[in-house]
Amino acid sequence: MSTNDTSPIPGFDAREASKLFFRGGHTGWLGLKFSGQGDNWVELELPWRADLLGQDDREVLASGPIVSLMDMASGMSIWQTRRTFAPVATLDLRVDYQRPARERSAVWGRVECYRTTRSAAFVRGIAHDGDVDDPVAHVAGVFMTIAFDPRRVKQPIQSGEVPIKAGTDDA
Repeated sequence: MSTNDTSPIPGFDAREASKLFFRGGHTGWLGLKFSGQGDNWVELELPWRADLLGQDDREVLASGPIVSLMDMASGMSIWQTRRTFAPVATLDLRVDYQRPARERSAVWGRVECYRTTRSAAFVRGIAHDGDVDDPVAHVAGVFMTIAFDPRRVKQPIQSGEVPIKAGTDDA
């Protein structure tokens, strides 16, 4: 691609991105699946698996994988809303559990990004096990936009300062 190329950059598409996002890493290990999308929302599925149980005596998905599901759906709803992929960091993700999921049931997480600013995005959503009118949990969150990768930006060193290498515990 030449530097004079003025063709528009394709917008973020959650369905297409999920093909890459869910191939490996934490989301791949969890087995997350794309379920649906709109202009400002994304729905993902966390399939039931015996190794994701919260208690040995109940075949119900643990809360940790459900939080991961909702965090990923949140990020993807932000990118879907902004039509572009750019790093975001979870500042606050409140999860209010209403009830346990049904035994041996998958859980779906549907999150909408309802407001964005230059430096933040706000989301809300529900986790459900097949009935959106009887949610497993409600979520609300705030995400910070990361405008640049601080590891790649050279900061000027002030007189008397000792330079710090990114990735060390010296910060």
